[in-house]
Order: sequence, then structure tokens, then C-alpha cells
Amino acid sequence: MGGKQGSAAAAGRRANHHRGEIEAWLDGERRVLCLTLGALAELESAFGETDLLALAERFEQGRMSAGDAIRIIAAGLRGAGSDVRDEAVAAMQVEGGAAGYVAIVARLLEATFGAPGPQEGADGVGAGERGARERRGAP
Repeated sequence: MGGKQGSAAAAGRRANHHRGEIEAWLDGERRVLCLTLGALAELESAFGETDLLALAERFEQGRMSAGDAIRIIAAGLRGAGSDVRDEAVAAMQVEGGAAGYVAIVARLLEATFGAPGPQEGADGVGAGERGARERRGAP
């Protein structure tokens, strides 16, 4: 259960940003990650948090251990359908070293907890939708 078998499906597809998925290069492969409710429940248990709000507040503090990054990335991979264990993620290499891992975790948490994506403004409205609203005269 090292990760190769279940990862093929997740590695072969593109991320759907509307579902909170991101893409990241891990061990030279493009992989999809998603923190589903099941993955979030797994993280609540791993971090000893009682609910999603407590989990989000923990992440907002901006402090993260290497073990935290491993757990979050592994949960995201499993949430996207990969059959991977934390130990396999701990051995994966990422471009940029530690900063690369932190960047993956940050993007995954932003996608999960609703921070505006690259095409969205602070109000959460995408550029295409904003343009359509403006053409209709809507706010």
C-alpha cells in the first residue's frame, strides 16, 4: 500500500478547483490532492481537534511541523483517491525542499477553507462571473 497502485487514477486526471482540489508535483509525478470531509475528519483525529472550526483555527496560526505537513499532504492525496500511507509521503521529494512542502500545504488549505482562488476576488466571485454581472448591471 505504498501509493503507486491507487495513485494512478488520481495522478492521471486534472484537479477540479471548484471541488477544492489542487495539483502538486510529488516524486516527479503530478498528483491531485483534496481534503474531503473524510480527510478532514482524519486530520481532526490526528491533531486532537474537536471540530472543523478548531482545525481551521489551528491552521490559521501559521505554525506547522514536518509531521503536520506529512499528515495534511497524505490526507489530501487519500481524499483525491490515492492509496498512500503517511510513511510514503514522508519519503516523497518535492521541488523546493521544505518550502515546497509548505507551499503545497498552503494551497491545499486555501482550496479547502475557501480562500479566493487565483481567478477570484476577495468576494469569492470569479473574474468571468464578475464580468457577466457587470454586463447585466448587477452588483
